[in-house]
Amino acid sequence: MLVNSDFSRRAIVTPDEYRWVASPQGGVERVMLDRLGDEKARATSIVRYAKASHFPPHMHPGGEEVLVLSGTFSEGERDYPAGWYLRNPPRSSHRPSSEDGTTIFVKLWQMPASESEFVRVNTHDPSRWTRQRDREVCPLFSGADEQVALERVAASARIFAGRVDGAEMLVLDGELREEDQIYRRGSWIRLPAGEDPAFIAGTSGVTIYLKTGHLRTQPVPPAC
Repeated sequence: MLVNSDFSRRAIVTPDEYRWVASPQGGVERVMLDRLGDEKARATSIVRYAKASHFPPHMHPGGEEVLVLSGTFSEGERDYPAGWYLRNPPRSSHRPSSEDGTTIFVKLWQMPASESEFVRVNTHDPSRWTRQRDREVCPLFSGADEQVALERVAASARIFAGRVDGAEMLVLDGELREEDQIYRRGSWIRLPAGEDPAFIAGTSGVTIYLKTGHLRTQPVPPAC
């Protein structure tokens, strides 16, 4: 299965374009934002768990990245309310579930095999945030091939200073603007390497998930 699979081109999915697709596990649905592969896939998705839904224990050979958007996401006995960022390295395993329901942003099979660190960040912790000129930044992860952060950008401030080595944004609050286009909460935008984007924060500012540096080369699907 291929969804937004040409990483040399811009891809955008707004909430009014969401198409919820049932997963093989009952009570779990997903919006496929980009995907290379079938059930074993390099994938970026919005995933929604109904109340009292769960997956059996399983491994993620290519790693898994999660940002909890609403509700409470659980791994075994650990609960992660909205605002938590999780990073489970390649070959790690877990038993995900949600007693009360949750919506999460998920990236699968997008980590180098050498990555071994488990990351847990509560983005509601004020000590995680620092002021940088026209924005506040909450770093989530920094590696050789990618940088991940949440950013609260002041009204009308430009998001990027120049060309990007690939970038991916999810609007978490407020509005993102580009010329006459407005992207509201839930909008997902992927930009190819080499683009010089003109995005600015809306009149009340914007909070975004931002990943950069990870699209210098064309991603490939997982080996079967």
